[in-house]
Amino acid sequence: MTRHYSTRDFFRHMPNALLARYFAGRAVFGEFDFAAMSETRHDELFAAWLALPEAQRNTMDAEFRDIFEMSCEKGCRAILDEAQWHLAQDADPNAAIAFTEKLAALANHFERAMVTYLDHNLFWRGAMHFYHADTLSHWRKRKNLPHNAAQVDTTSTQALANRIRTYFHHTEGRGNNCVVEPFRRGDLDYFFAYPEDYSQQSPEWVNGQFGIRPHNPAFEVIFVYSQSEGKLDLNYRGAYKAIEPLQAMFAETILQLPELPPDPKDSRVYDLGPLRQRNFEFTYDLGSGIESVVVKKLRLSSRATRGERISLEADTSQDPQAVYALLDRIQTAMPMAQYSVTQVDLAVTIVVEADRPPKTVNIHITYPNSCSLKYDELGLKLRDMLSASGIEPREPTDLVTSDATTVHAPTPVAALVE
Repeated sequence: MTRHYSTRDFFRHMPNALLARYFAGRAVFGEFDFAAMSETRHDELFAAWLALPEAQRNTMDAEFRDIFEMSCEKGCRAILDEAQWHLAQDADPNAAIAFTEKLAALANHFERAMVTYLDHNLFWRGAMHFYHADTLSHWRKRKNLPHNAAQVDTTSTQALANRIRTYFHHTEGRGNNCVVEPFRRGDLDYFFAYPEDYSQQSPEWVNGQFGIRPHNPAFEVIFVYSQSEGKLDLNYRGAYKAIEPLQAMFAETILQLPELPPDPKDSRVYDLGPLRQRNFEFTYDLGSGIESVVVKKLRLSSRATRGERISLEADTSQDPQAVYALLDRIQTAMPMAQYSVTQVDLAVTIVVEADRPPKTVNIHITYPNSCSLKYDELGLKLRDMLSASGIEPREPTDLVTSDATTVHAPTPVAALVE
């Protein structure tokens, strides 16, 4: 669920000592005794805040919003990942451990974000980029690339920026300027590209004056490359026809390939057949935080008649087996041997933060290889559960389904999916 930001709530969540340090660095509110103020009531501070000049207040409010966004589990992980890269270059071999222990000793993620912003600002920009990437969905994948090292020098990143700028300028009339920023996260190379978008006009308030003002925003293209896997993930929220050209630009400028290698069709498939059985058990580690996994919906597709499908959906809040009870009733009325499972909805109850109640995560899986999970920390943990349970995509050697029907993939795709 999206968290709502307000300045008053931000003051309430942030310890007074850290607020005092932040404001001291900007030479404001020097007259306040932050130590004597209530940790939960900031009426005086908020009134003084509203009295500040608008330009000064807006600058700090933008910083507060960034700190607020990073004040969560995902933000903390992004900070640690970015710190790991920087501190690996440190002369002190224990620097990374010391930083991790420093954050762990703090009371909550609000303190961790503010301490990082104030005391370790070198980590802040990269961590913000990683956090943003973790919130995105709809990544396009390209596998089977040569395992070339990514070139992160200025010449290579500028070449990529120029290619992106040229492409969008000629095909869509935008992209007059572009910048590319490389970051390293564990074994992955991230490249954040920001081409110039079309000019826009928006209603704004500036110094108490309302007006329609033009500005030049940027749009975003993100590349995530794994050298060890020879795999490129691309996030671009635009026309599908731009996907392969963008992949080619990356391959040629960053991987130094003469051209983008052919893309063999991804023939891996989810094995959803076992989920047809009432007694199917999901497999996960006790330390994963997963408490339960329930099948909420099954879609069965006919192998005999193209486009013929049956969807079974039931309320599992009282009976986790409700979908299977419905399936039993359907099977008494019609033969099901010619139907295969091609879509499933799962509800996973999982503890994400130790001091908070478990949350429910819904997973939508469709044959042959579509899944709603992202590739953030939570998504990877749930993908591990699917893999351990024998469901995660695998290469399509003969898959024997639980009803003893051998499916030779990818041959059945045309019959199962419209």
